[in-house]
Amino acid sequence: MASLKSLLAYSSRLLPTLKKQTHVIHVNGTLFLPRLPIFKRADGRLISFGRHCSSTAVKGETGEDSFIKWFLLLIPATTFGLGTWQVKRRQWKLKLIDELTQLTTAEPIPLPLDPHELNNLEYRRVRVRGQYDHSKELYILPRSPVDPEKEAREAGRLSSSAESGANVITPFYCTDLGVTILVNRGYVPRQKIRPETRTKGQVEGEVEVVGVVRLTEIRKPFVPNNDMERNRWHYRNLEEMSRITGAEPIFIDADYGSTIPGGPVGGQTRVTLRNEHMQYIITWYGLCATTSYMWYAKFIKKMKL
Repeated sequence: MASLKSLLAYSSRLLPTLKKQTHVIHVNGTLFLPRLPIFKRADGRLISFGRHCSSTAVKGETGEDSFIKWFLLLIPATTFGLGTWQVKRRQWKLKLIDELTQLTTAEPIPLPLDPHELNNLEYRRVRVRGQYDHSKELYILPRSPVDPEKEAREAGRLSSSAESGANVITPFYCTDLGVTILVNRGYVPRQKIRPETRTKGQVEGEVEVVGVVRLTEIRKPFVPNNDMERNRWHYRNLEEMSRITGAEPIFIDADYGSTIPGGPVGGQTRVTLRNEHMQYIITWYGLCATTSYMWYAKFIKKMKL
């Protein structure tokens, strides 16, 4: 009897403890059981803890993947923008080429002497009448002969024409204007640079010249400085040329019609501009299409599977 009483007393003390433990298990089960269906054959409490930790890791990984996903989307977006920009650049270049072509083929006008007016007339055809002073020739070199059709075909190539010579710049006294200007008579090969090698081309007397107005040039990188003492000019500096020859800082390129047999070949105005924008358009849009598909296959198509 005493033993029974002792057992009942022990049981009464143990029951509240078991209830508390059962309650804890129930609470824990409530927290973790919704995450268990994937791991049905494992122990509940142990897998619940592992599943909870795994979910936290997945959440962190998902956030990182999301950042990479949208960051990589910048590549096709950027290449698309560059392709669209090249479309606009090509339209601008074609318009500029068309304008230059119209200027260099328009009916010539009398040469104005107003410097402000001349600044707005580059590539405009003008007409002057007078005579050359061959004793003060200047030479811009090295130069290759202008061939617009050939240059259009070879635009963008690193190689250049093997033929090299110089452009002959000659003071020209305009009898109708009373001033001396500079005229680029045209191209001569290297062996014909010295005047005595082309005496038949040294035209004398009064002539009419049609040419294209050109302005002074700024020296480009890697272009040597002009050597005035040796009469070797590498770019068109009207201020220095006018000081050496005593002419006004007015410069025209004589057209092909001014060519004299045995003399410089006129028409040396380069109006062919490099127009490689179509290649850039294809390149950038091609990269956009390629990277867009790669992004879709990596982040969108994979999710559907």
